[in-house]
Amino acid sequence: MPLDITFTLSDSDLDHFQAIVDKSKSAVASDENTASIEAAARQLIADAKSTDLPSFIADRLSKLEVVIDMVADAEWQLSDEERRRVLGALVYFCDPEDLIPDHIPGLGFLDDAIYVELVIRELKAEIDSYEEFVEFRTAEEKRRADQGLDTKVAREEWLADKRATLHTRMRKRRRSAISGSGGGWRMRW
Repeated sequence: MPLDITFTLSDSDLDHFQAIVDKSKSAVASDENTASIEAAARQLIADAKSTDLPSFIADRLSKLEVVIDMVADAEWQLSDEERRRVLGALVYFCDPEDLIPDHIPGLGFLDDAIYVELVIRELKAEIDSYEEFVEFRTAEEKRRADQGLDTKVAREEWLADKRATLHTRMRKRRRSAISGSGGGWRMRW
C-alpha cells in the first residue's frame, strides 16, 4: 500500500538550492561547459538507473531526462537565454559531492530528487511546450511516413510553425507565472 509523505523546505533549504543556481550562472556561459553539464546530468541518470534506488527517488530522476533532451534538441531551438536558464538548472547535477553525496546507499540521490522537483516546477512552461513539440514531431513524422513521404523534405517548414506557436505560449506562461499572484518561492535564474 503506497504512502504519501510530504515535507516542507525551509527558507534556508531553498536558499541552499538558490546559491547553487547563482554559482552556476558563470558555468553555463561557454559551449564547452554546456556539453559537460549535459553529460554530467545524463551520467547522474545512468548512475541512478544502475543503483537499487527507492522508486520515489528513481521516478523523480527519470523526469530529468526530458529537461536534458529539451536543451540538447537542436530542432526545438531554445534561445541562448533559455538554454542558459535550463543549463543553470542542470548544473547542480555536475557535483557528486552535493548536499547528500551520491555514493551514500539509498539516500545519495535524495537531494537530487528534491532538486528535480524544484526544476520541474520552475521549468513547467518549457517542459509542457517541449513535450507537445516532441509529440507533434513524432506524429507528423509518422503521418508523412505512412503517406510514403520523406520526413526530411521541408522538415524545417513543418516544424517552424508549431515551434513558433509553442515558444510564444511557453514565454507567455513563464511571464504569467513570474508576475502572477500565485506568490510563493521562485528560483532566480
